[in-house]
Amino acid sequence: MLRTIDAVRRPADGAEDEGTPVSVKIRERLLAARRRFNANDNIAEFIEPGELEHLLDEVEDKMKGVLRSLVIDIENDHNTDNTARRVAKMYLQEVFKGRYVNQPSLTEFPNAEHLNELMIVGPITVRSACSHHFCPIIGKLWIGVMPNEKTNVIGLSKYARLAEWVMGRPQIQEEAVVQLADLIQEKTQPDGLALVVEAEHFCMQWRGVKEMDSKMINSVMRGVFLKDPNLRREFLSLLPRQR
Repeated sequence: MLRTIDAVRRPADGAEDEGTPVSVKIRERLLAARRRFNANDNIAEFIEPGELEHLLDEVEDKMKGVLRSLVIDIENDHNTDNTARRVAKMYLQEVFKGRYVNQPSLTEFPNAEHLNELMIVGPITVRSACSHHFCPIIGKLWIGVMPNEKTNVIGLSKYARLAEWVMGRPQIQEEAVVQLADLIQEKTQPDGLALVVEAEHFCMQWRGVKEMDSKMINSVMRGVFLKDPNLRREFLSLLPRQR
């Protein structure tokens, strides 16, 4: 009889989680694994099937609170009555998607022809948002690769997919370029790798100093691009950047 009473009183599997926001559950998994979850980190492996939809509902609800705190009548203003949902979908499914989905699959091929000449991919359009104000960062990316006989060859479109995955998070441009360089280096193992990004930052154009003509250019050089100034100059001279 006592066992029957205990069974009745014991919460069903998962019942103790009922009512717990999904963001809390994901955060607890990250903390338990001692994993960082900064704005520009990917956390896909800690999100269980079906949770992104619940996270979308949660972000929508929080966004409604932000709009109300901005003293916007979302119940009666026909222009903003569904804004919270649109913003939640924009963040989770578009501009910050790189945080919540796994790395795109890559097909890698051996360097059968022993290619060892400079290859440049670009310009690749990159879109992100600064971590400080969540304003857009939009620009162009060029990637230079100096392969060797052991280098893995990936399709040209895969460089764009990797860039989209890394940039699709709240980012600082300097850190984003390093993240992308680390990823390409790991996947292809070339003798040299060079990345250049030139981007406009709307946190300067839309607010603050409201400077419309400034751009930020930064680069990462690895391997022979770092050691050989002639190769570095060749790469930079071939970039068709328009001033």
